[in-house]
Amino acid sequence: MTLHADALDVLRGWRAPDPAEEALRRRYVAHLESTPDGMRRSSYPDHLTAGTLVIDATGERVLLNLHRKAGRWFHFGGHCEDDDATLAAVALREAHEESGLRELAFHPEPVQLDLHTVPFCGDRGEVAHLDVRYVAAAPADAVAVVSDESLAVRWWPVDDLPELEPAMHALIARARAILV
Repeated sequence: MTLHADALDVLRGWRAPDPAEEALRRRYVAHLESTPDGMRRSSYPDHLTAGTLVIDATGERVLLNLHRKAGRWFHFGGHCEDDDATLAAVALREAHEESGLRELAFHPEPVQLDLHTVPFCGDRGEVAHLDVRYVAAAPADAVAVVSDESLAVRWWPVDDLPELEPAMHALIARARAILV
């Protein structure tokens, strides 16, 4: 199965938690059905991305990265690459690369869809990232490393988070619910 076929399979089968994300799920599926390279950066103005929110095993802290280009705190994520076999593999690879953590208990099903425009994803203008978000738990003693894509990587207590996009708060709440 190709990465494209895997993503279609995952998104066709995913049960959205609310009408807004159901509309996104339908948009993502329609995009992939109509765009053979819809998983790649070459797909303009929309392409799929995937990422992982890393949370500690207690659910009390989340690991976020201060994105180098955006200058904001986010989960770990990015673009699909040629060696990626599945959408989940994209998300997990990004978590490994951007956090330096290898021992992650990865939840294999997406937990959130989020569409956001990115002005710095090439010279063609704004791009819509059709982001598929997963969750992984890290061991209590996990020590993260800053990658070239980040200005900083930091554990944040869930009751003392930096300024985040509203969707990030929802993602954190869903991650905590998965751990219970």
